[in-house]
Amino acid sequence: MSGEQTEGTIFVQTTLSVLGGKWKILILWHLKDETRRFSELKRLMPEISEKMLIQQLRELEKDEVVHRNVYPDVPPKVEYSFTNYGRSLEPVLQSLCNWGEAHLNRVNEQSQEN
Repeated sequence: MSGEQTEGTIFVQTTLSVLGGKWKILILWHLKDETRRFSELKRLMPEISEKMLIQQLRELEKDEVVHRNVYPDVPPKVEYSFTNYGRSLEPVLQSLCNWGEAHLNRVNEQSQEN
């Protein structure tokens, strides 16, 4: 394996360590346009368990992609948003969305041909 391939592999592995998993990209997609409360995120992704959502948000917060803001209200109010650093992922998220749309169109066209 060449040095360039090894270096690229390391970068992809690093990206996957931050964004990997079933839910993180979807969480980020829901946060890209606005700050959201935990309950909003849960409602937007009914398939995710509360425990998993908490875990994924904590990991994104640890990686400084997402900011968690706790208000001292009763009951407590917690909101999640992108950090400035996290905003650098917006073009990546849009590219993934565009690719998914193109792929879905391709699959639909192929199924209509058969």
